[in-house]
Amino acid sequence: MHCKTCLKTLVDNTLFVIFLGLAWLSPGQAYTTQGHNNGITNPVSTTYTQKTAIEQNSRSNYRIQIGDEIHIALPGEESLNRGFTVNKQGQIILLEVGMLKVAGLTPFQLEQKVLTALARVFKDLNGAKVYLAQKQKLVFVLGYVHAPGEVLLPGDAGIQMALKAAGGLRAGAQLDKLQLRKSGQATRRFNYKQYLDSGESTLLPQLDSMDTLFVPASAKIGNIEMEFDPSKIAAGGDAADRLAIKVFGEVHSQGSFVFDKKSNLVEYLMKAGGVTRYAGVEQIRVIINAKPVLFNLTRYLDSGDLSLLPEIAAGTTIFVPKKEEQINAGANMIYVMGEVFKPGAYQGQAGASFMDILANAGGPTRFAESRQIRIIRVSGEVWPFDLSAYTEGTSSQELPQINAGDAIFVPEKTDINEKSWLKVAPGRAVRVLGEVVRPGRVEWSNEMSLLDLLAHVGGPTSRADTAAIDIVSKNRQGKTRHYRFNLDSFIQQGRAEHELPKITAGATIRVHDLPTDPTDNKSQWVRQSSDKSIYVFGQVGAPGRYMFTDDMHFLDILAAADGPTDKADLRNIRISHRNRKSATISRVNLALYFETGDEHLLPRVRTGDTIYLPEQNRHWLEKTKETTVRVLGSVNKPGRYTFDDNMTILDLLAQAGGTSNSAHIEKITVINLSCCRDQAREFNLAHFAQSADFSLLPVIRAGDTVYVPAQSESALAKFRSGLQDTFELVSLAALLGFL
Repeated sequence: MHCKTCLKTLVDNTLFVIFLGLAWLSPGQAYTTQGHNNGITNPVSTTYTQKTAIEQNSRSNYRIQIGDEIHIALPGEESLNRGFTVNKQGQIILLEVGMLKVAGLTPFQLEQKVLTALARVFKDLNGAKVYLAQKQKLVFVLGYVHAPGEVLLPGDAGIQMALKAAGGLRAGAQLDKLQLRKSGQATRRFNYKQYLDSGESTLLPQLDSMDTLFVPASAKIGNIEMEFDPSKIAAGGDAADRLAIKVFGEVHSQGSFVFDKKSNLVEYLMKAGGVTRYAGVEQIRVIINAKPVLFNLTRYLDSGDLSLLPEIAAGTTIFVPKKEEQINAGANMIYVMGEVFKPGAYQGQAGASFMDILANAGGPTRFAESRQIRIIRVSGEVWPFDLSAYTEGTSSQELPQINAGDAIFVPEKTDINEKSWLKVAPGRAVRVLGEVVRPGRVEWSNEMSLLDLLAHVGGPTSRADTAAIDIVSKNRQGKTRHYRFNLDSFIQQGRAEHELPKITAGATIRVHDLPTDPTDNKSQWVRQSSDKSIYVFGQVGAPGRYMFTDDMHFLDILAAADGPTDKADLRNIRISHRNRKSATISRVNLALYFETGDEHLLPRVRTGDTIYLPEQNRHWLEKTKETTVRVLGSVNKPGRYTFDDNMTILDLLAQAGGTSNSAHIEKITVINLSCCRDQAREFNLAHFAQSADFSLLPVIRAGDTVYVPAQSESALAKFRSGLQDTFELVSLAALLGFL
């Protein structure tokens, strides 16, 4: 048993050593040699499963070209199990080996070269496969295509597939002059348009890898790259050489067309889209071999005589002129002019009415002034007609009778915002001046009223004096008349529209503006009439001349004049009423109104009146001595004062500002004026101030005089003055005796 075990171990070890030895042999010695091919050892084992494919490759005469896709399959190697495209240098790039030039090899030579290169890196190439997976072409497509550049095409691809791979032809490509450039050969031109027309594939050249296909642009698209409509190029004809037939003028599609011996002039006109409605078909000019010929298309169409058609030669020019307008004239013509859709001369027929003729002319446009249509008779007489009023049923005027030779003129509508207002005749214009939004000269219609006119010019402005609108217009007798209209009163009273002043064409309406503050600009008073003014004088904040209406209140007037000042005598306000039959003066005690609130104390003031607010204590100048009391002497404000029976001497002295500092208040004298004789009494104000005995107050009546003497007039003051004089004399005598 021991020997048997040793023998088995020896055999196993021997096999292991043999296996290690084989593993360390060079890669070229690791496989059984199957044969030789052009000096290249085939490293493929007899167990290679693709033996049939190799035999087929060895029999193929195809040569690998740029663009072909080569597949390498080696189990366990992800970097090789994919396709490799032969680049422009004819190489494939393997990461483990590097670059291998394979272009020009047969498939069998390709397999041998790749496997030999891989054998230097990989020890086990059992099951490795190298084969041509797909035949492809690398072609350059340049020029007027959407995506110029290199494209990879299938091996059997032709010109059309190459153009599609480059995005297709752009509009404007010249299809009859495509170019194919092969390496080392002259450039070949071919007509791709002819192939598209016929479908004959033999007209297209063979396309090989590394060829360059160039698509030129048509000369008709110009030198500037821009978007354009290809149909317009097609409409310009299909030829551009000097032998082409050129058709222009009044045709729908002018252009140059390929000369065809079988085509006549009518067929060329049809190629140009036919003649327009403005074509002068009786005077078509045809230049054949430098000789002009006139052709009458109407005569040919009427007769059908082919001999009338000129013989067309290569390079012929055909010109269709514009039809010359002819003036329609005759005894039965009626003329429609102005703002209608189809002005012109129309053949008159018996029984045709004004509406029939206007309808044949297309009717008035939206710019037509249908109120001022004029019918000009053959005799030169002009009749106005208001179509708008007729259609609205507001006019009694009947449709005018139109006779042969008459003319209907529909004028353009006038816009007051344009200078075209000069087109309005004076006989149908009204002038609006002053404080309106759009003053000017506007067109007038008899169905309009003054309110319509003011609304048409935008209405009065915020500074307009709508209580006194001046209107100068003509009455029914044709005489010019001026009158004033109070718009405020008309609206407030809700008066009927027929009471509005009548406006006629040629009238002038002026809307005055309200005056500014007279303290700011007194020159504004010049434009203000006295019959619309109220005068406010005296002790007010802003005396002056103010514009008012008769509906304004007395307090409104005083408020406009900034109210009474602190010196105003509110008890003696006077109002002079000027616009009455006789002069009338009203007196207002405004102080009493403020005390009682009685509205009946306030007077009714109208425009033209004068309001005077006198100054306090100055009204005595206007009174007699019997109605006032005089306060004289040492008081602060001596003068004449109003006195009533409810007042005392104390009130009177207080009204005179009180006694002065030099007053001799113990000897105040009151001189009473009585019916029989005058008498004087003394009043001791100092004694009254100590006793407060009101019975000591003297009685004072209107006409009396109160005198407050100065202290220098008292007896004690006189005694002191005499004693001082005596002392001065004695002193002077003693001085003289001493000397």
